Amino acid sequence: MKQLESASDIHLMVSTFYEKVLQDGILAPFFSKLNFEEHLPKMEHFWRFALLSESGYTTNVTEKHLHMPLEKAHFERWTTLFKQTIDELFEGDLAEQAKQRAELIGWTINSKMNPEHNNS
Repeated sequence: MKQLESASDIHLMVSTFYEKVLQDGILAPFFSKLNFEEHLPKMEHFWRFALLSESGYTTNVTEKHLHMPLEKAHFERWTTLFKQTIDELFEGDLAEQAKQRAELIGWTINSKMNPEHNNS
């Protein structure tokens, strides 16, 4: 299995992940209206920033999601699909970091949007 280590790996990770999201009954309704020509490069930039220390990413990820009616189950599904994608494609330290970041991102945004679920 390949190490996650480059911008092209992140491109593969993000595009594969969003293919899964768009086919998922729980998440597709939230993502199907997105303009992926605009969205995918932003997500790739975020993950290059998070994993490869690429500079220049300044978007507040939580703020971008606050308008969406997302619940705990959506974040859990997002995290599950993300981790499955990583496990299918990559191994190594950055792959593990990506999965940990996804867990943290899902938990953080969910806790801000659904504070009644913070303890579960």
